[in-house]
Amino acid sequence: MAFLEVEALNVTIDAPGGKVGILSDIALSVERGETVGIVGESGSGKSMTALAIMGLLPDAAVVSGNVRLGGDELIGRGDDDMSHIRGRRVAMVFQEPMTALNPVRTIGHQVAEGLRHHLGLTTRAARRRAEALLSRVGLPPRRFPLSRYPHELSGGQRQRVVIAMALACGPEILIADEPTTALDVTTQAQILDLLVELSAEEQMGLLLITHDLGVIAEMTDRMLVMYAGRIVEDGPTASVFRDMAHPYTRALFAAMPTADLAGGGAIRPGGRLAAIPGDVPAAGAAMRFGCPFAPRCPRVEARCRSSDPPPVVVGPGHNAACYRPGPPKS
Repeated sequence: MAFLEVEALNVTIDAPGGKVGILSDIALSVERGETVGIVGESGSGKSMTALAIMGLLPDAAVVSGNVRLGGDELIGRGDDDMSHIRGRRVAMVFQEPMTALNPVRTIGHQVAEGLRHHLGLTTRAARRRAEALLSRVGLPPRRFPLSRYPHELSGGQRQRVVIAMALACGPEILIADEPTTALDVTTQAQILDLLVELSAEEQMGLLLITHDLGVIAEMTDRMLVMYAGRIVEDGPTASVFRDMAHPYTRALFAAMPTADLAGGGAIRPGGRLAAIPGDVPAAGAAMRFGCPFAPRCPRVEARCRSSDPPPVVVGPGHNAACYRPGPPKS
């Protein structure tokens, strides 16, 4: 059994018109020291999956299935129990650091807070540990005193503070949800390299959520492709890149900018980006029946609209939920 094991995870939201399906039969696993990526368009359910694992969904959410961390079931635990698990055993780096940081607390206070809460350190010991953590993520106290406030730092520096907070208590699993949103390209690379390096050093499992297939290719051991609250393809990253089996996966790859490596990585002049026709369905709209990608799929058949396609084995550990997996026949 993997250290983090998610099985048959379903999430619905109680709404005035009835229950709205958000996630359907999500299954994933992360070993310690392994990096697993989740990719998909906005609205695919990537962040909702992370919040469900962390127990951070709104009160109106109804969750079923299993989320096991080191064999311990997390689904059904109350807030008091989860407050001892979040930050201590599983931690999360959120998209926007200014929403994750308290603007009226110093960075030193915010990094040390979890150390006092989870590990029972004294104020002095927590401060020393906070200094070491901030130094480890590239913010040495001689240049970035613990007395600074979030607004006194750049976006990349704030994200480093959030990473230090997440790592403070030595979690076994780290979830990074679009950790480089709104950062410049150079800073993005630095933050992503830091996450991979720290994951390897601490033997943490890393669940990386992103829309960037380039990041997935470079950083992950295995990947999952999500669409409309479902996993449509999953497998070893190299296998999925080589043998894209689901039409949605192929559409995502076709929408990637084509780099001209000889020209320094710029998009070729006159090149056009492929677009996926239509839009991601509204929450719950694709949960009723059939393949959620059917309305946008160029290879749709009648059965795609009427019943859920079963997972098909594409290769070792590589599966796709499609009636017609594989590249189109010429």
